[in-house]
Amino acid sequence: MSRRTTIEIDDALLARAQEALGTRGLKETVDTAFREAIRRALRGRLAERIATGQGIDRSPELLDATRPRR
Repeated sequence: MSRRTTIEIDDALLARAQEALGTRGLKETVDTAFREAIRRALRGRLAERIATGQGIDRSPELLDATRPRR
């Protein structure tokens, strides 16, 4: 699903975002920025869960199964 809307966008900010994200058009830049914002939030939540141990299975069996093989 997508939505059409009218929004005022700062041209200089758009240009900086396009350069930072490696995007070209307005739609691509906005979509990429939204995805990056979501990824950033999810990484933050995951880091918090890891730091506090909430919802993280640290059983010896799981740790052994996920440990890289040599």
